[in-house]
Amino acid sequence: MTAAVGASTRPSYADVEVGTELPEYVQVVVRQDLVRYAAASGDLNTIHWDEAAARAAGLPDVIAHGMYTMGVAGAALTAWAGGGAVRSFRTRFARPVPVPRGEEGTRIVVTGRVAELLATPAVRVELDVRCGGVKVLARTAAIVELAP
Repeated sequence: MTAAVGASTRPSYADVEVGTELPEYVQVVVRQDLVRYAAASGDLNTIHWDEAAARAAGLPDVIAHGMYTMGVAGAALTAWAGGGAVRSFRTRFARPVPVPRGEEGTRIVVTGRVAELLATPAVRVELDVRCGGVKVLARTAAIVELAP
């Protein structure tokens, strides 16, 4: 079971300036989420659901799919700006997201800020995506269209 928290107030272009911070967005990830994602994506690599396979690959535990983690960052953007607002999105996978057994799972925390005002009504947003205080995505940025 996942839980996510984030903003529900959607800003307009007139509401933001360079440095405007996005509200913190938190997604709790449990192993059941990884199994569902594997089935939906077709990525059935055992490091995402089998502890022995993950450890044999040198990982500390089962890890979340990189694209799942990127999807959490995208969810933070749409929670802030609304659906359909993301024009482009890029990132680099920096570190794995270990997902321990149990209902508490692991927390992916996304924060961000408006880095540049573009032609009305678009902005460039830079995100910081962490798990356990460790940056798991790097160079994460998006072009987001806001209401005018």
